[in-house]
Amino acid sequence: MKSYLLLLYRLITYNVKVIFANKFVYFVVAAFLFFGFIITITIFEDPDFNEAVIYGFLVFPGLLLIFYPMAYGIQNDDDSKMLETIFGIPNYRYKVWLVRFVLTLGVASAILLVLGIIANITLYRFNILPMLGQVIFPIAFLSSLAFMLSTKIKNGNGTAIVIVIVAFIFFVFAEPLEYSPYNVFLNPFSEPRDMSEFIWLTIIFKNRIYLMVGSALSLLYGMYNLQFREKFV
Repeated sequence: MKSYLLLLYRLITYNVKVIFANKFVYFVVAAFLFFGFIITITIFEDPDFNEAVIYGFLVFPGLLLIFYPMAYGIQNDDDSKMLETIFGIPNYRYKVWLVRFVLTLGVASAILLVLGIIANITLYRFNILPMLGQVIFPIAFLSSLAFMLSTKIKNGNGTAIVIVIVAFIFFVFAEPLEYSPYNVFLNPFSEPRDMSEFIWLTIIFKNRIYLMVGSALSLLYGMYNLQFREKFV
């Protein structure tokens, strides 16, 4: 058991280094600085903290954490001359990128858990795990969407530009679709006053189902694109 745990630890640490291109510390620091920055701005603008505000605090650092791994993953493998090796072993590419996808979400969740604990102690008391569970939905969706785009574009800078544009479009439509199940950034803790609780819970449920289905389809399509080896190497 000890040897298996040691092997698992080495596997995780190695893949985290690959995912974040040996810049993991910088991403963690950036997430904490961004978290502190948006908190500082909010304090000056509106000091009335609640669960809806905390949700927004956690979503954007989470997006920052998954942005680089998802956009530059394939290009980093190409630059390090690992792409040929990954595609050279049958079905190995699926295992590699699926593990990296899960690890990216796992690392982001762990860091968001720490940020949530800090916010819970210093800003506002809330249930951390339910909050974290809700935050993961849009992050997982945009992660899988970014992965799919990276398999089509196959260039980190190009993928990053497209992701920023797509995320900006989602953000622009977030206000008009504030209480719509089609809003990617739907805040489940911002319940409208003129809507019954049952209808609001139905909207949240539909939104989370749509995000889960969208995440699964994007991930599957990205894996499908990995079948065409000649387009990558």
